[in-house]
Amino acid sequence: MNIYKFIYNITMFRSRRFIIKNYGAEFWQKFKTESFSVFKKILLELPDIGKSIFSFNYAYAPSYIAWYKTMRKLGLSAEEADDLIWKMNEKMILTVPKIFLRSAGKIYLESFRKKAAAHIERQKNGKLHENDWLIEYRNLNKNSFEIDIKRCGFITLAKKYGAEEMLPGICAVDYIVAHYMGNGFSRTKTLGDGDDCCNCRYEIKGKCPLQVPAGMK
Repeated sequence: MNIYKFIYNITMFRSRRFIIKNYGAEFWQKFKTESFSVFKKILLELPDIGKSIFSFNYAYAPSYIAWYKTMRKLGLSAEEADDLIWKMNEKMILTVPKIFLRSAGKIYLESFRKKAAAHIERQKNGKLHENDWLIEYRNLNKNSFEIDIKRCGFITLAKKYGAEEMLPGICAVDYIVAHYMGNGFSRTKTLGDGDDCCNCRYEIKGKCPLQVPAGMK
C-alpha cells in the first residue's frame, strides 16, 4: 500500500466511530463511498514530485481534497468541514503513542533542515516539479529554523480540483501536528489566506497550541 492510500485508509478507520456518533450512519456511508471515489480519481491523475522534502506533505493532499469536497456536497458548511477534518487528523495522529510522536517530530524536523540546502539548490537550478514547494530557508540556531513558502503544492492541487474554499482553514492542521509532536510552530502569514508567503518558524523542541491563535492563521 502506498503512502497516499495509507493516509486515507488509516484516517478513515480511526474516524469512523466519531463520524457515525456525530453525523449518523447514513452520513458515514455516503461520505465513505463518495470521498473514496474522488480520492481514486485524484490518485490516478496525481503527478509524482519525486524525492522532495515535502513529499510527505504532498501525500495528504488527495485525501484532504476528497474529504472536503464530499463534506460540502453532503451539506456541511465550510466551517463544519474544517472542524471535521481537524478532528480526523487528530484521530489519525493519536494512533501513535505520544512518546513516539515526540521522537517522530524531532526526527522529521532534523531531517528537514539537513535536506533543506539540497532542496534550495534544486530550486535554483529549476529542477523542482511544478507541484513542489518553493521556499526560502533560514537556519536560526541549533533548535530553530524558518521557511517562507512561496509556492505550496497542496494549494496547487486544491486549485486544480476546485477545492480552494478549504483554504486557509485546512492549513491549521499544521498546529495540530506540531502540538502533538512536541514541536514549536508559528506563522503570521499564509498563502491560503492571500498573503505573499507562509512565514513558518519551527522549533525542534518547543510548544504549539492545539488551536490556531488569533492572527496566526
